[in-house]
Amino acid sequence: MISGGRGTLVRMGVLALLWGSSFLWIKLALHGLNPVQITIARCALGALVVVVLCYSARHKLPRDRRVWGHLVVAAFFGNALPFALFALGERTVDSGVAGVLNATTPLWALLIGILIGTERALKPVRLTGLLLGFVGTLLIFAPWQQAGVASWGSLMILAAAASYAVSYTYIGKTLSGRGVAPIALSAAQLVTATGLSIFALPIGGFATVDLNPTVLIAIGVLGVFGTGFAFAINYRLIADEGPTNATTVGYLLPVVSVLLGAAFLGEGINLRVIAGMAVVLIGVGMTRWQKKTPSPVVAEDPTAVLAKAP
Repeated sequence: MISGGRGTLVRMGVLALLWGSSFLWIKLALHGLNPVQITIARCALGALVVVVLCYSARHKLPRDRRVWGHLVVAAFFGNALPFALFALGERTVDSGVAGVLNATTPLWALLIGILIGTERALKPVRLTGLLLGFVGTLLIFAPWQQAGVASWGSLMILAAAASYAVSYTYIGKTLSGRGVAPIALSAAQLVTATGLSIFALPIGGFATVDLNPTVLIAIGVLGVFGTGFAFAINYRLIADEGPTNATTVGYLLPVVSVLLGAAFLGEGINLRVIAGMAVVLIGVGMTRWQKKTPSPVVAEDPTAVLAKAP
């Protein structure tokens, strides 16, 4: 059976929709903003959204200093660093290549989990599913047909994917399930990420910007939806499913981006792409497969049996 209830599957689907178009929005935002400005705007807009959601749900930001210390690490590896690396990398790397490299996040999370001992009971079916997900992503984007695979830009995006995995694992190990609501943790993380990203202002944050309508829409969608709402959902997913399972949503992103491209940009879908999407979906399903355990048989009370007798 597939693990996770309907709510989990809906959250994964929404995350895939929100993050599946992120490479497009970053490309568009780069037409008027530099990577530092994109990172700061993303974090600030996302923080504003999630703080409002947090207090609307009558939760408060955590007060424990140790929690905030953990959030500094989670925000650095989960927001400030990868946001900047993706924006830097996509200056020279095609979005298809970026999608493939981003899809290595579950494999990085798996490797980290094995190294630190949180993935001791890894079953062959889950491992096969993780590998199939990456193979399917390769089939969809066919990076061997595109330029920019072996470049500094691609290395930056690969580092960003690994950084996400570090954050997922760290959140699962130190923050999730510790009595703080997921929405409060996601709000606090994005507030922290905004503070961290501001330190990069001297590097290029004061450069001239071109806030044309396309750039404004791109950074608005990226910050409000692709960062704010997405991270609120993501924290809940990590709390419910664990870090490695939560990262498998990354394998759905190329499927979404291909379908959106076909629907809105007129991009063609060939048999290789269809096969890749099928392999991705099979792989994600395998990572969430759990053997159904039979319900324990409870011996009936003899007196109750006698009472039922005619």
